[in-house]
Amino acid sequence: MIWKDIKSIDTIQDIYASNDTYILFKHSTRCPVSSMAKRNLEHDKNLIPEETVIYYLDLIAHRDISNAIADLWKVRHESPQLLIVKGDTCLYNASHSDIEMQDIIPFIS
Repeated sequence: MIWKDIKSIDTIQDIYASNDTYILFKHSTRCPVSSMAKRNLEHDKNLIPEETVIYYLDLIAHRDISNAIADLWKVRHESPQLLIVKGDTCLYNASHSDIEMQDIIPFIS
């Protein structure tokens, strides 16, 4: 599993314009529930291929990008939040304790 930081709205717009499937993880560095969700994903990383990229958004540093994600994919902002998107469609959306690595598997195989 490879974490890839999202640091610009351009990255989100490129993902939105693509026809590939992307995994986005929105994380609040100040929230213990968010830290637990991230730890759980890291703990279960062996369930997915090693080269799987998960795009990581630090919500504290980039709330504007989080707002753009909510607007583009028509999902309510949550923290933590995991989205699987393809083009302009959000295929999957989970937040808080519902975030589990096993739910990612069907979208990457």
